[in-house]
Amino acid sequence: MLSSFFDVGQQVMVLFILIGVGALLTKLGLITDKGAGTMTDVVLYAVTPCVIVNAFQREYRPELLGGLLTALLCAFLTMLCSVALAELIYRKTEISRAVVLKFSLVFSNCGFMALPLQQAVLGKDGVFYGAAYIAVFNIFMWTYGLITMSRKTEMRAALKAVVNPGVIGTLIGVLLFAFSVKLPTVIASPVSLLAALNTPIPMLVIGYHLMHADLRRVLKDKGAYFAMAMRLVLIPLAVLGILYLLQIESTVAVAVVIAVSSPVAAFTTMMAAKYGRDTELSAGIVSASALFSLITMPLIVGLAMYLM
Repeated sequence: MLSSFFDVGQQVMVLFILIGVGALLTKLGLITDKGAGTMTDVVLYAVTPCVIVNAFQREYRPELLGGLLTALLCAFLTMLCSVALAELIYRKTEISRAVVLKFSLVFSNCGFMALPLQQAVLGKDGVFYGAAYIAVFNIFMWTYGLITMSRKTEMRAALKAVVNPGVIGTLIGVLLFAFSVKLPTVIASPVSLLAALNTPIPMLVIGYHLMHADLRRVLKDKGAYFAMAMRLVLIPLAVLGILYLLQIESTVAVAVVIAVSSPVAAFTTMMAAKYGRDTELSAGIVSASALFSLITMPLIVGLAMYLM
């Protein structure tokens, strides 16, 4: 548990340093409204699919496929239950606020925060199963998340929710793994380099929005605390309990718990900014939850490793 604590602590420190760089660049006028919007689009439409494709570039093994399917099912059920819970809790909340709180409850930072920890405590298999969670995350983010934030339910929006870079990247990644297709270096290298942008760019964007946010508002917001408690403690503990009772294979179970116990996704702020929602609230929740995860995540992950 101690090693997990230090691993997560390092990731949180890196996160806040990058956010601080984004805030400083904003203060210096180097990140503008237009620049932040452009970076958001780059991450959503180019970086995210590359993260998925890059993670699935693994040699095919039957046991890996079985673990992958288990991780995908666990991720899908977790996200589905989280969506149902969010819709139930925030059904009467004002729209601009409700969509941010729903996003905060449903979507964890399963890329930046989870993958490095999965690598540290579980090795390559942990990252592979973590990528399965990210794949499901992207499907939900580009369907439920997109429709929730945009509030558009017409056929055009529904088509965009299914045919988009995030979902397409997931399908390509799974097919490449299933058929043991290795991308040639001339393609694999650019994909890998773009995937590496998944950490710094979102953090710079959050730093930009933090410069325009009132953190005191979030720290006095009971609704924000409740959403963070659900994201950081209640949902992860519920998932851990169910996985323990079902006796899911240890590596798969711990990888899923790491992903579920991560703080609020940076995409919350990026999507809120893109669709004109409450960016102050979203930036505050993302940053505050990352800070609180310094305590909650090591404890929950350590418990998972002890039990599984």
